[in-house]
Amino acid sequence: MVYGLPTAPIGQEHVVPYSRGDDFLYSNGMPLRYTAVPTPVAGLDEAALLAYLNGNDPTTGKPVKQSIVDALTAPLTDHEKFAGMPEDAQEPPRYLEGTEEYLQEYLKSQDWTDYLPVVLPTEQRVDEMLAGTSHPADEIVKIVTWPAGNREMTVERVAIAAVMAGAKPEHFPAILAVASQAPYGNSTTSMANTIIFNGPIVDELGINYGSNAMGPYAEANSVIGRSYTIVSKTVGGMKGPNAPDGLTTFSTMGSGLQYNNLCIAENEDLLPAGWDPLHVQLGFDKNDSVVTIGTGWSYISSTGECMTNFPAQNWIADYMSSLSGQGGACVFMDPSVAKILSDIQGFKSKETLSEWLCQNVEKTATDYWQNGVTTTFNASTALQGIEPYYSWYKAWQEGRGDDVIINPYTNPQNVKIIVVGGNKNTIWFATDFRPSMGVNIADWE
Repeated sequence: MVYGLPTAPIGQEHVVPYSRGDDFLYSNGMPLRYTAVPTPVAGLDEAALLAYLNGNDPTTGKPVKQSIVDALTAPLTDHEKFAGMPEDAQEPPRYLEGTEEYLQEYLKSQDWTDYLPVVLPTEQRVDEMLAGTSHPADEIVKIVTWPAGNREMTVERVAIAAVMAGAKPEHFPAILAVASQAPYGNSTTSMANTIIFNGPIVDELGINYGSNAMGPYAEANSVIGRSYTIVSKTVGGMKGPNAPDGLTTFSTMGSGLQYNNLCIAENEDLLPAGWDPLHVQLGFDKNDSVVTIGTGWSYISSTGECMTNFPAQNWIADYMSSLSGQGGACVFMDPSVAKILSDIQGFKSKETLSEWLCQNVEKTATDYWQNGVTTTFNASTALQGIEPYYSWYKAWQEGRGDDVIINPYTNPQNVKIIVVGGNKNTIWFATDFRPSMGVNIADWE
């Protein structure tokens, strides 16, 4: 029951087996009866979707409509009435024994790695990592509710992932702050993540914000970003097609950014006057050490350099028009681009640039609603009559969508500007990452 209403969820055929299996046993707390439909769902017209409803559940062979009726009306079975943990549920062993070669292969066989060699988390190495924080080993960083199923992410379990990623004890408070936001974002699309550091911690750990900041050229960026992946896979339960206990990452293509999750720092030294760093925009003090996680889908590189005699903001706006699935964006730009925008184009703060982009990024209502992410997240808002989404949706449904020009970014606070890079070329990236609330690293020291 959801809000007191009988509920019979429908899912795609590659997700429903997990929903009926591990999710039912460990996570959802109620006997949700899933009916499966074929894939894909996004992007199909009404006739194709009706054909799914009039067809059979591909996982059971039963008619979809009858499955939905049965889900709403049939009495609960003994299996569905069962409460508590399954009898055969077992915690993974705390210690493993074997040769280096065996243990490396075992960790891969459980899908607990990124399939690159890891540093084996011996008791001594984990104890050394734990010395990097004052927090006790058994303290709960967070309870992971999905997809792991109410699993306790303890400080010790984060330390194990940090050792595996090759981190050092001095990295550990930053990794704990990152882990407090795990597991990372994932969906059927190519969802990806970014990890952004600000404040004194950046220079203390040597997190790269200059030349090649987004590449594999700095230890701190690499091991902290990798830790987020490994803790998301081990404690967070994000498992791929080789996992023995079932798939929980359903992306059809995936993203290479998940290897280190675009782990960078902002180049605060070269911010134009009046341009606050990200953590200050989020309400922190400039001297706070903060990490912010962003999740999104798209990451588009500028195809050339910005020119001083052409408004760079126009070019950025053109790119952002394709990234408006949820109405949020994060533009990464070299300090030289920020200088052009500030000194030549007159944007004296990040906020004024974000406001300009919200007012000037344009697309047709048809283009907006033909994005499957947009319809997934915003169609229900439109159908409730909430503006401006209702008017955009109505125009599209009435066949006027090609003639209605909209500004898809409705909130400047959801358009973040990050200055990063070596000040060597006027390059920038347009992304739809949406940085969340920052985490103060001092809380994890």
